[in-house]
Amino acid sequence: MAFVIVVCCIVLLVLLLTAGRMNAFLAFLVVAIIAGAWLGIPLQKIPAALQKGIGDTVGGLLVILALGAMLGKLVAESGAANRIAQALMAGLGPKYVQWALLTAGFIIGIPLFYGVGFVLMVPLIFSVIYRYKLPAVYIGLPALAALSVTHGFLPPHPSPVALMGQFHANMGLTLMYGLIVAVPAIIIAGPVFSVCLKGMPVGPLQLFRPDKEEEKAEAAGPGKGVSFLTALLPVLLLIVTTLLQLVMPGRPWLQFAGEAPVVMLFCVLVAAFTLGPLQGRSVRAVMHIYGEAVKDIAMILLIIAGAGALKQVLADSGVSLRIAEAMRAWQIHPLALGWLMAAIIRACVGSATIAGITAAGMVAPLVGQGLASPELMVLSVGAGSLMFSHVNDAGFWMFKEYFNLSLKHTLLSWSVMETIVGIAGLAGVMILDTIL
Repeated sequence: MAFVIVVCCIVLLVLLLTAGRMNAFLAFLVVAIIAGAWLGIPLQKIPAALQKGIGDTVGGLLVILALGAMLGKLVAESGAANRIAQALMAGLGPKYVQWALLTAGFIIGIPLFYGVGFVLMVPLIFSVIYRYKLPAVYIGLPALAALSVTHGFLPPHPSPVALMGQFHANMGLTLMYGLIVAVPAIIIAGPVFSVCLKGMPVGPLQLFRPDKEEEKAEAAGPGKGVSFLTALLPVLLLIVTTLLQLVMPGRPWLQFAGEAPVVMLFCVLVAAFTLGPLQGRSVRAVMHIYGEAVKDIAMILLIIAGAGALKQVLADSGVSLRIAEAMRAWQIHPLALGWLMAAIIRACVGSATIAGITAAGMVAPLVGQGLASPELMVLSVGAGSLMFSHVNDAGFWMFKEYFNLSLKHTLLSWSVMETIVGIAGLAGVMILDTIL
């Protein structure tokens, strides 16, 4: 009966988000209250459960998400992201321009939120299309596949960070495993799949034809070395400190230096100098950008908080453990189960973030019981949350409109690409699981 109640609550959540057009934070709270009452939690105890769930979930993520948003916005606003893309295209040349854009999308996608990265990459993609007269979807899709993978797999993006909090995963290990899984997924969904799309009809927008003013603006940005170092510094430091902790365990100073909030704070302070005064930008201007960045993640934090409230209600009622016990008898691997749940919710709701953190609340007890690696479960649920993107996903419509595609061709290109990313991600996680 408890499982039926949970399924009904998830269906209600989906209906509120889709048919009801309700704000995601409000929908999570409403469903959490209904679930708590239905599962037998005394009414007077439900508010305390909501507050505990919100505090436990957001408390550990707030610093990382806020600092990640600050770094990403400064990288975009300063022109560093543009510089990275231009340097890669110039270095690899016209013959490998597709790979240059893919690499640029991957590097830019690490610090930038998905929507920002998408809007930033599209004009660069079209400038290459116009310059070399290349097929638009064939050239552009791999770069956007790279953005999608970083959004779903790699911290400090909101969804992976939220999943790490749910599963108590190590950020450095998650990042290393994520890179191992991400690269093949991008290659398969990008350059390999896009070969089939060379003849797809598309009408590029005249809006993105490069002009001399844009070229001057690009030339005025930070240097290549500074741009690459600032964007990739969090990844480098997290990997280095994680490896050092494996080689030299038990060192307090190293444990402190390897904590994700400490790493992100250091990177944000470095970026404030390298992309601020070093480029002639005042500290006050940098702090203004940082302040604006925090506003950008307000709704994301509220959505994660709402999911935390629902998770806590399920935990306090005891239903999470009962479901976990029932799932143990299912003939399906826990990692595949997490992926499947996220994929189903993604198809219904459209939001990768909501799909991931909702599914995580269901399978977290399996991780707590030691049935799956926390880091691999982050990646598995993340891969599932990227599955089949269609008409209920904002990314689907952004791609359709920017590339001026028909609905049919958007489904055949964008939706199939996202599905390949999800399936390849699961395959990579399962292979890693057998090795580790």
